[in-house]
Amino acid sequence: MNFPPVKEQIDLLSAGAEEIIPLEELEQKLVRAEQSGEPLRVKFGADPSAPDMHIGHAVPLRKLRQFQDLGHQVDFLIGDFTGMVGDPSGKNKTRQALTREEVLANAETYKKQVFKILDPARTSIRFNSEWFEAMDIYAFLALTSRYTVARMLERDDFEKRFKGEVPIAIIEFLYPLIQGYDSVALRSDVEIGGTDQKFNLLMGRLLQREYGQEPQVIMMVPILEGTDGVEKMSKSLDNYIGINDPAREIFGRAMSIPDELIYRYFLLATNRSPAELSNIKAELEAGSVNPMIFKRQLARDLVDIYVEEGAGAVAEAEFDTIFREKDIPDEIPEFQLEGEKRLIELMAEQGLAPSLGQARKLIRQNAVSLDGEKVNDEGLFLNINSETILKVGKRRFLKLLP
Repeated sequence: MNFPPVKEQIDLLSAGAEEIIPLEELEQKLVRAEQSGEPLRVKFGADPSAPDMHIGHAVPLRKLRQFQDLGHQVDFLIGDFTGMVGDPSGKNKTRQALTREEVLANAETYKKQVFKILDPARTSIRFNSEWFEAMDIYAFLALTSRYTVARMLERDDFEKRFKGEVPIAIIEFLYPLIQGYDSVALRSDVEIGGTDQKFNLLMGRLLQREYGQEPQVIMMVPILEGTDGVEKMSKSLDNYIGINDPAREIFGRAMSIPDELIYRYFLLATNRSPAELSNIKAELEAGSVNPMIFKRQLARDLVDIYVEEGAGAVAEAEFDTIFREKDIPDEIPEFQLEGEKRLIELMAEQGLAPSLGQARKLIRQNAVSLDGEKVNDEGLFLNINSETILKVGKRRFLKLLP
């Protein structure tokens, strides 16, 4: 295997990374891969709940794809073992345990989403039940002996709960060990995760050393802010850009981000090269180009990535038609309305609002209209006898048919 020069790899992989622990070990691993022709094994762990993914979820996946484009191999690990026994949330309760059938169904959902970003030829889908179901109680107890309660309490959330006399279940202490052992089982060279996972990622380094392996390098990526520019991107906050959203929605939501996030989105969510990123950053900081020009480029990039190449230009033209000429798009989804239906329920069911609460909020904000007439009744029941256009916000339309 012929890899690009190590410096070129480091420059690409470092761009957008919040912290690499330690950078010099990553360079050493890349040099060894170049000399041996053997690709690095790069791990990423995901819980088995298979959420609808947005471009915030995609930040670590995009870093994985960069490794793949450089010739390395990705282990996409689904924590089915932990999912089947219940995953503690850190709030003194556990998530509902999943069945084997539910985990496998969710794994298929993951594949459909992650392979919009990852290269299937360089991706192994793994499950941690492969090694934990085969581990006997003696081996598991030996694993627990590798770390102390005192060290575990150094984790920020555990320390706060302990001092506040908030109960901590024993299983919650075991989860970092389980996640760390996954790196031992996979013999990972690198593990990627968000900045909120630092403790668990470092556990993998420690356990690999305990089991006589070369410790993995930790690469942490930032948590991407939502389109509001304030909160973490979240579907529940309606500040997200979904990777399965239609082109019109992706483009419109990208156009709504604050100017100060334009470069950050280019850095974390697009395929721009380090040289292009440097140029964009310089021009934005100098104020030599209208930020709207870069925002349009960003929106086109996102549509091209998650819909198809060339779809960004089409979405831009439709955006201009809707917003500049105040027209209704040529193609909008249709819904056959039979009898009466509560408006907020329809909005939630058809994806025009992420929840009933958000639907009510949109109505209170005068962001909902029927045939151009603002709706102000949160309890409105729809009963139509002719074709009606429901508009939510600036970009979401639904044609109601009687």
